[in-house]
Amino acid sequence: MFGLDLMPFYLSLKLSLITTIILFLLTLPLAYLFARKNFIFKPFFEAIISLPLVLPPSVLGFYLLIFLSPYSTIGAFLQQNFDVRLVFNFTGLVVASCIYSLPFMFSPLKSGLQSLNKNLFEASYSLGKSEFTTLFKVALPNIRPAILSAIVISFAHTMGEFGVVLMIGGSVADETRVASIAIFEAVEMLDFTKAHIYAGLMLIFSFCVLFLLFLFNSKRNIL
Repeated sequence: MFGLDLMPFYLSLKLSLITTIILFLLTLPLAYLFARKNFIFKPFFEAIISLPLVLPPSVLGFYLLIFLSPYSTIGAFLQQNFDVRLVFNFTGLVVASCIYSLPFMFSPLKSGLQSLNKNLFEASYSLGKSEFTTLFKVALPNIRPAILSAIVISFAHTMGEFGVVLMIGGSVADETRVASIAIFEAVEMLDFTKAHIYAGLMLIFSFCVLFLLFLFNSKRNIL
């Protein structure tokens, strides 16, 4: 296509898809816990989860780089015992993206679960259903718009991330050179034609994803 390397877009889509799946599986029980339970230090943990919303990506990326590098305790342990290196490779990008996009999955799910009438849960429990069954059979079917919003926002946010990706992954061809990095490099080389095409593709893709989300939610509201 116009002689462009489309691998950065493939890597961005792959990274976004994997990150979204992992986050949904990990965050769903976490959001249920925070929505339904009260416990000590709850505001403290919520603040930690929500930090990426306000923390500059370069700051988070810097600390993740220090934390995951082979010179750190955890990084050295993983490399020496499992031969796993979490910087400047795709695996590291997944780990960093899951941390950075966590609140974008957590907040909509938590809000959706909090919006449900408590009587739904009580009725389910009174019928002898477990919390696990109640979550999947009662709660989730009633918060489909919140689930869709969480998935779409997390996917789109990961797709467009730059700062954390650059700090953790750098620009390794066919490994960590995602679309946002490709745009940055094209601008650095003053290749504005390539930058326009890359940026335009990202713009169109992002608009289509959000348009489909709003279209789906509007149809549900009408019905």
